[in-house]
Amino acid sequence: MTATTFSELELDESLLKALQDKGFTRPTAIQAAAIPPALEGRDVLGSAPTGTGKTAAYLLPALQHLLDFPRKKSGPPRILILTPTRELAMQVADHARELAAHTHLDIATITGGVAYMNHAEVFSENQDIVVATTGRLLQYIKEENFDCHAVETLILDEADRMLDMGFAQDIEHIAGETRWRKQTLLFSATLEGEAIQDFSRRLLNEPIEIDADPARSERKKINQWYYRADDLKHKTALLIHLLKQPEVTRAIVFVRKRERVHELCQWLREAGVNTSYLEGEMVQAKRNEALKRLVDGRVNVLVATDVASRGIDIQDVSHVFNFDMPRTADIYLHRIGRTARAGRKGTALSLVEAHDHLLLGKISRYIEEPLKSRTVDTLRPGTRVPSVKLKGKPSKKAQAKRKEKKESEVAKKRIKLRHRITKNVGKRRKPSDPAIGCDAEQS
Repeated sequence: MTATTFSELELDESLLKALQDKGFTRPTAIQAAAIPPALEGRDVLGSAPTGTGKTAAYLLPALQHLLDFPRKKSGPPRILILTPTRELAMQVADHARELAAHTHLDIATITGGVAYMNHAEVFSENQDIVVATTGRLLQYIKEENFDCHAVETLILDEADRMLDMGFAQDIEHIAGETRWRKQTLLFSATLEGEAIQDFSRRLLNEPIEIDADPARSERKKINQWYYRADDLKHKTALLIHLLKQPEVTRAIVFVRKRERVHELCQWLREAGVNTSYLEGEMVQAKRNEALKRLVDGRVNVLVATDVASRGIDIQDVSHVFNFDMPRTADIYLHRIGRTARAGRKGTALSLVEAHDHLLLGKISRYIEEPLKSRTVDTLRPGTRVPSVKLKGKPSKKAQAKRKEKKESEVAKKRIKLRHRITKNVGKRRKPSDPAIGCDAEQS
């Protein structure tokens, strides 16, 4: 039976008090499914998009394990958590400290962008949990400044992102160095694709597979609408109008390319909208400042690309705007998960040009519900809805192409068939009838 409260999960009183402090009483789908097998010491392969409580799903069993099996004296880290980005590592460590607030457990981070000696606390052999990015951790392992022998649980957060970013070899190296571990937990936004499946087969031992798709329960908390736009100018006017609505208290605006980031920021600032931005290859200090400005309330809009926003976890995001539609439906789901976090409600608004309508249909099928259309009276679109594409019916030209392709495939099959029949002409064949074979030998 699935647990409906955290107390049913048999967690330590200190952890339940920390959850109560944060206002959490009911576990999310991924937490209810992942925590029990993780507490039993099983390997877990879990799928859950951003914003569904994935971090607590692996932190709570890890903390519970440390409380159930305390060591007599301090030593090197027993829990190692790997994340794809520095921001995510810092957020996971902060979350761990909040959950461990009523315990004596120590949590540290190892990330790039931090001076080497600032990690001295990790080397002093008195940490319980270390959250790290792969590059800097590998450096310390190679220099024998990080002791892997005591690691009992290895946790990989956002494994699909780490693979996308080319960290597979680094992770396997770290997994090899922590080969004495008793448990591995791997979490990913999606378990689809051969890469993640192959990766999990090499690292995990008979894992419990959990696919906590929030398709219905979690997404019901997000209002999803779209506005039709004639062109870039119309789309920008719509965005400015919508951002100026009083209910938009903290928003993330997604664009596809980083060139558009600066362009859009300029347009928004000229319209009087306070904006900061994130783009790829920003130095860490600038990234931190951009996020701090949003969190502190100095600005209420952050413009970002998908790549630049990886791993960021900003609380109380009221709205997510898709200024440019994402390339795929799963990226759409990842984007809108930035709002309606921790049981709150949120809104996701997409600005859709004519060429986006086909993708809009794919997204609706993927999330198993249609996105509702809305309009602003003063900014109504002047173009018609491309209805043929919206219904998903192929055009006459597309139908003709399909027919031609089908006929071509049939013709190829005929050619192959004739080739099979004729390819052995002239070669001696074994008779299938034994009687014929005997006659042939006698003659």
